[in-house]
Amino acid sequence: MLSNSAAMASTEEAKLQPFLQWLQMNGVELRGCEIKYCDFSKGFGIFYRNDASDEIPLVVPLDLAITPMRVLQDPLLGPECRAMFEEGEVDDRLLMTLFLTVERLRKNSSWKPYLDMLPTTFGTPLWFTDDEFIELKGTSIHRATELQKKQLQSLYDAKVKDLVKKLLVLDGDSEGEVHFEDFLWYCCEVWRPIQHSWYHDRANSIFWTRALNIPLPRSYVFPQIQEEKSSCIPSINKDSGALTDEISSRNLVIETEEKRTDDVCGSESQVHGGTSSSMQEETLWVEGLVPGIDFCNHDLRAVATWEVDNTGLKTGVPLSMYLLSVEKLRYCGLVMTFVFLPIEKLNQVHARCRKRYSSVMAIKETRELLYLYGFVIDGNPDDYLMVHYPMELLQNVPFPETKGQLLEAQKGEMRCLLPKPLLDRGFFPVSNLRNGQNDELTDHQSCNYSWSGQRRAPSYLKKLIFPEAFLTALRTIAMEEDELSRVSSLLEEISESGQRQPSDQEIRAAVWEACGDSGALQVLVDLLHVKMMDLEEGSGTEDHDIELLEMASISEIPEQHTRATGSCVPDKMSRNRRSSIAYRRGQKQLTRLFLREAEHALQLSLSEGN
Repeated sequence: MLSNSAAMASTEEAKLQPFLQWLQMNGVELRGCEIKYCDFSKGFGIFYRNDASDEIPLVVPLDLAITPMRVLQDPLLGPECRAMFEEGEVDDRLLMTLFLTVERLRKNSSWKPYLDMLPTTFGTPLWFTDDEFIELKGTSIHRATELQKKQLQSLYDAKVKDLVKKLLVLDGDSEGEVHFEDFLWYCCEVWRPIQHSWYHDRANSIFWTRALNIPLPRSYVFPQIQEEKSSCIPSINKDSGALTDEISSRNLVIETEEKRTDDVCGSESQVHGGTSSSMQEETLWVEGLVPGIDFCNHDLRAVATWEVDNTGLKTGVPLSMYLLSVEKLRYCGLVMTFVFLPIEKLNQVHARCRKRYSSVMAIKETRELLYLYGFVIDGNPDDYLMVHYPMELLQNVPFPETKGQLLEAQKGEMRCLLPKPLLDRGFFPVSNLRNGQNDELTDHQSCNYSWSGQRRAPSYLKKLIFPEAFLTALRTIAMEEDELSRVSSLLEEISESGQRQPSDQEIRAAVWEACGDSGALQVLVDLLHVKMMDLEEGSGTEDHDIELLEMASISEIPEQHTRATGSCVPDKMSRNRRSSIAYRRGQKQLTRLFLREAEHALQLSLSEGN
């Protein structure tokens, strides 16, 4: 095992010196830090130097960033991709996927020193072995990953494969082959979640684990004349470099920050109390990879941030991104934060997002961390459980059309996210609420009750932790025929008296008046029981997962490597498998706790006639 690890380390470290030379040739300044190899599981990371005197340890010119604009201005990809981009056949993320996929396959790519440094395997479920992936069965990640693989394969077959092959031929490589794994490699380094899509892929893998949202002046994003710059990166053709505002407004995934220009990180008007002409124009947020900066990873506490210096007053390098120690940070705008974690007396930088003037980190829940970034945080305080009522089941309930119309009129939600902190104000609190969280958790619970006085508001209302919009949907689904008639009569009273259509709040009140909570809570209990059965199928109980995690130590070598060398030990567990079991165990725990809340609420509802 030691010899295998040493051989891997030697192979990886051989890539470092060419990369450092490449960074230097492209204007990157490592002023107070260095890039070092950690181990097989962590790869390369950024470390402060003990003798560092500069408060800015790293500066990267943004001309080195890989963005959609760079791809459209690229001499090889630009002519082929521009028309497709304008027609909406490819989006900005697919542009970057194509760029990295092609550059990785080109025989003489000027990006080779950077691409060689990027990981070739990932800890995201797309890269799990079958034995690792089966541990996720019953979770939402398992279903999402299966769908993701199908979507990525379809995208590769429909758009990527032939286009990459064509670009390689244009580059003089008529024998070059492209495979789905090449595309998948980039996708893990590039695609984005949450309010955007969960689904996109190895070039897919590169984006997701390394991409940043970069604030840039509009004139930089959409230059009228692009000056050629001398570096080892292919120069941008002047004639093909001009992008139009028509393209930007229609296709680029950007966020406009016109009114918050002064709040942008790196704004000299805040730091120095003056104004900067370059910061007066509109600011756009553009996704991209920033070589060097992207060797920082995610964690909980902030020790360093990245910021953008548009004017060069902070770094001496206009339009650059730089790292800054948190201890010396003047907080402003939105920042990406980093934290150092102990690694054999050294500290590796890890990234985290934080909002303005806030000391509370925007920690991501475990599903997102594992699905997109390939790791979990034990005891994550911001974990959550997703519960949904399948739309296809609505067709099997009595009066599906009438109930469907009521659901639409009430704006009922067929799924809900149950954050772990909700439990702290339920019937069985598990910990103390964090400061200021109670108001946030109770805002959605406001509801008008019984205008007729025939049904009183339940005594347990303040302890009912499930979102009202979801309970509204479940009440409607559970209604019996006589309750539907009662709702119809109540709504007719409103229409006849006021000669108007009932509002969604009035419809919700009528539904509650007619049927109360017990039907909805019974459906919720059933949904949680089914969810627990799915989670336990083939993997056992939560206690069994806890026992597995306690008994097995983590093997830093992926499972496929230990099998190939015959060095797998029974009590060794691959990091991917441990992450899967830890996530699954957390979902079982949350299901158990929310099921207890739902069952108790159901008992109270039945006892009170609700």
